[in-house]
Amino acid sequence: MAGSVKSVAVFCGSRMGNSPLYRTVAEQAGQILAKNGVKLVYGGGSNGLMGVVADSTLKAGGTVTGIIPHFLHSRENMHEGVTDLIVVDSMHERKQIMFDTADAYWILPGGFGTFDETMEILTWKQLQRHAKPILLVNADGWGDALIAMLDASVKQGFAESTARAKIEVVPDVEAAFARSISETRQYAISVEQF
Repeated sequence: MAGSVKSVAVFCGSRMGNSPLYRTVAEQAGQILAKNGVKLVYGGGSNGLMGVVADSTLKAGGTVTGIIPHFLHSRENMHEGVTDLIVVDSMHERKQIMFDTADAYWILPGGFGTFDETMEILTWKQLQRHAKPILLVNADGWGDALIAMLDASVKQGFAESTARAKIEVVPDVEAAFARSISETRQYAISVEQF
C-alpha cells in the first residue's frame, strides 16, 4: 500500500477521445494503482477510457470499485468484472460515494461528465469540505482549455489564486501518483496538528 493513499478516484471519459495517447494514459493509471496496492474508484462503466482504466487495473491484479446510476446502465454499460459494483439512484449519489471513498482525485482526459466531476470536487476543496489532492493529468494538452478557464476566473476576479492552486496540473500518471503520496502525507500531518 502506498503510504496513506488507499484509493484514488479517477475521472475520465466514457469515450476514447481522438488521441491514442489517452488510452495509454488510462492503461498506465490502472497499472500504477494496481502495482502499488491502491484501489481504483471510478464511474463503473465499461466504455471508453473508463473501461480502459478499470480493465488495466484488474489485469494488473488491482481492486476496482465502480459506481454507476441505474439510468446509465444502457448508455455506459456497467462493467460486470469489477471487484465491487455499486448501483445508485442518481449522479449526485455516484459522485458523493466517489468523493467520500477516495484519498486523491485524478482527472484524465474526458468530456462534460469529467468536467462536472472536476469542478464539483474543486469547489468542495475551495469550500474546505476536503483537503485531498486533485491532480489533472494534462496528456497531449487535452486540459489546456480547462486550465485556461480556471486561470481566467482568477484573472477576471471571480476566484482567488489560492483557489486555483487547489488543482495541480501534472504531465503524466507517474507524477500524479507521486503527488498523491506527497500531498496525502501533508494532509495527514496537518489533520494530526488539530
